[in-house]
Amino acid sequence: MQKTRDYLFDNYKVLLIFLVVVGHFTGPSVSKNEFLLVLKWIIVSFHMPAFIFISGYFAKRDLPLKTIIQKLAVPYLAFEVIYYLLYTFLMHKPTELCLHKPKFTLWYLLALFMWRVVTPYVKKIPYHMILSICAGILIGFSGMQDNFLTIPRALVFYPFYLAGTSFERETLTRWRTSKKVKWTAAVCIMLIAVFLTWIGLERIAPMQIFYGRYSYTAMKQDMLEGVLWRIVMYLIGFVMTFSVMILMTERELPVSYIGTRTMAIYLFHGLAYSYLEYCTGLLENLNTFCETIILLAACAGLTLLFSLKPFTNFTNLFLRLGG
Repeated sequence: MQKTRDYLFDNYKVLLIFLVVVGHFTGPSVSKNEFLLVLKWIIVSFHMPAFIFISGYFAKRDLPLKTIIQKLAVPYLAFEVIYYLLYTFLMHKPTELCLHKPKFTLWYLLALFMWRVVTPYVKKIPYHMILSICAGILIGFSGMQDNFLTIPRALVFYPFYLAGTSFERETLTRWRTSKKVKWTAAVCIMLIAVFLTWIGLERIAPMQIFYGRYSYTAMKQDMLEGVLWRIVMYLIGFVMTFSVMILMTERELPVSYIGTRTMAIYLFHGLAYSYLEYCTGLLENLNTFCETIILLAACAGLTLLFSLKPFTNFTNLFLRLGG
């Protein structure tokens, strides 16, 4: 009997990959557009924690190292070369082919590779979830270069991946059948949105608290402030991840198929953004209502474009190269 596809997670991934695209393409204009500023605050607060949680959820089965290399390390190496060629020959941007310093979005592939390899061993350690959160907090004291083997981000976001590997669909189904839980989820989202709007517009904290890559010193925070904001980051990340998941539809939608093609979108949108941001001024000074709508529509268009078969087939080519 063929297993029925779980469209809830496909739909969630469609939303998240769209938010990833929006989050990057709105970056150059947030200082001049308060709507985009608030939108970006809300996006960065949970889109990567939720994506990482879902990645962990679908990584319950241990894989041989060869398969992990095939699915993650080979695409990482291939797109590092592609980024290098784009930066060097098309954008004429000074860069180096440094495989230990992932370019732009490629940190996620390297982090996934690391999580996939170490998680079977980490889960044998008592209180591994608590220890992973402590590691994510303590790395903020480190002066380690933020993109060196993406270690800071890998440690900060690891609790979301680890939680996903232990999460059961039955728990989510139980939550979703409770009207009280659904109302609670909706209220949580609204309260967090208001809170993020406040700290964003009032400049209470830097947006980088949600990036996972910066030390407390780099964000101009003292020891206590840095730890407290990192705890806030974890709380918001988990609450938003679960709240949106509880409210997400599980019906098959016309765009549900995109949820199976997020890797191609993730990789190719980064190339498109890098070119537009460095070589054109199209993404800067977008502060009118019309310009904002056009930008969001363009992000939706790029999400659809990079979900087409030529892009997914190109990405899958590197998966097959590792086999």
